[in-house]
Amino acid sequence: MRCLQTASEERLWSLLRREVLGVRVRRQHVLLGWIVDFYVPAWRLVIEVDGSVHDARTEDDARRDEARVRAGARVLRLRVEEIDASPEVLLTRIRAHTP
Repeated sequence: MRCLQTASEERLWSLLRREVLGVRVRRQHVLLGWIVDFYVPAWRLVIEVDGSVHDARTEDDARRDEARVRAGARVLRLRVEEIDASPEVLLTRIRAHTP
């Protein structure tokens, strides 16, 4: 069963699903018991899209991110506003978090 995605997550998925990064990206992937917005298995990269609701959950987000990093993953948090930037800028930011 797939969870609902925000409009920003849908926009990002429409870009990432075409394998423009040269690797497969999974959306709404379960990792360590939590659902991450996007996961790039080849790079062990978690991509989370943060809107205003995350402003009040910084401690919870930090705790989850810390657990993911301890498990060997990288975590990239993108603000909703960044998703609306040009695709080239967004892809450059994601590629900067690759191994």
